[in-house]
Amino acid sequence: MQPAPRNSYDGDVDFSVLALQDPNFRTHLKSNNQLDFSDPAAVKQLTISLLNRDFGIQIALPDDRLCPPVPNRFNYILWVQDLLDTTSTSYDDRYDPNREVVGLDMFVPFLLQFYDLLHSPMSSIPIDSFVILPEADNDPLRERWRFVATDIDEKNLSYARQNILANNLKSRIRPLLTEPNDPLIPLDALGLDRITFTICNPPFYTSATDLLSSASAKSRPPHSACTGSPIEMVTPGGEVAFVTRMINESQRLQERCQWYTSMLGKYSSLGLIVEELKKRGVANWAVKEFVQGEKTRRWGVGWSWGYRRPREDVARGVSGSIPKHLLPFPSEFNFAIPTTSVDLVGSKISALFEGLDLQWRYRSQISTGVGFAKANVWSRAARRQQMREAAGGGDLIEKSDDDDDNDDEEAALGFNIQLSRGSEGVAVSVRWLQGVDCVLFESFCGMVKRQMAI
Repeated sequence: MQPAPRNSYDGDVDFSVLALQDPNFRTHLKSNNQLDFSDPAAVKQLTISLLNRDFGIQIALPDDRLCPPVPNRFNYILWVQDLLDTTSTSYDDRYDPNREVVGLDMFVPFLLQFYDLLHSPMSSIPIDSFVILPEADNDPLRERWRFVATDIDEKNLSYARQNILANNLKSRIRPLLTEPNDPLIPLDALGLDRITFTICNPPFYTSATDLLSSASAKSRPPHSACTGSPIEMVTPGGEVAFVTRMINESQRLQERCQWYTSMLGKYSSLGLIVEELKKRGVANWAVKEFVQGEKTRRWGVGWSWGYRRPREDVARGVSGSIPKHLLPFPSEFNFAIPTTSVDLVGSKISALFEGLDLQWRYRSQISTGVGFAKANVWSRAARRQQMREAAGGGDLIEKSDDDDDNDDEEAALGFNIQLSRGSEGVAVSVRWLQGVDCVLFESFCGMVKRQMAI
């Protein structure tokens, strides 16, 4: 089995091709090669056919439960993968095949625990490093990923168990029935000390009346048939209250989970959730816009109480329509130096850092370096203090390889600097890897740019 492209659903699904590949789907296709999305049976078959063709998954679906579209949910999964890959301990923005990952799929009203199966060994789910550096990917199917899947609906869990067994996934997915008032992230009940991430697609509506009012207020019929039950679509306070409850629990659990994430169905919910995160003191969050075709748009929000920063396109993966105050601080700073020699700039940066009390490792063969600082060691006051200690033979700690290995987790700032030839000289890209103090990162970037201009 070969990994699929990074996202084979970048455009609309070609129904005519799928019909040639799947006779069951062909029976639902109209003469103009279009699908009647108002027909629940057609929508259901589309999901079954895509999962079978693209992921090798055999699935049974009930007629009276939600049938989320494959492409949009797949986009969500890819984003979660990027969050993890760009905040790993390797600091290289690539998938780590040796990393043990445990995900919690909470209150997902989708019978087979849809997200979990897409991470299964049966699936051909791709990874970012497969696209960038194929030779570095020895595990395109993410064999070390495991899941716990919770739901409050016994019928959903019944179908989940059936589909898990049908696809030989019992060793990788653990379904669990919970009660409405149970914790959403029941680590203690599960006997888990920590997990790597959560995924969730909470109910949109605050009540059955809200659901009916929303449907009647639409000027035209919905684009796709809705087969969902109230237990899947309604929760007190809607998705904002549900995710706020997640935030409350995460505040107690802290780093027992690296990334808490949820999909949102309403744009209005995004601002409310981000403001709630900021109010709780979360300094590390990510926002994503999922666009599928011309009509479907959803949003993702993730937050971490840890200090590893996602790559900028992952943390700020939105269009210009999202207000800047809802986005996390930029994690990349770029500038150019008017010279043609990458080696010269690399040597100059390394010489600069040699004079500072920080860790720095530069690999000239790939023109990239990674560094860590425990504080602002580049300010005038810090440099004067360092010179006094050096002159007096005081407390200045000599750098060593052991320090590089042991001190990065204590660092207030972790950074990556990559050099390349650009149209205006040598392009310098400073990537924020670690820390929660955006002022410290901004100060560091300014210092590097000023010193390189001298």
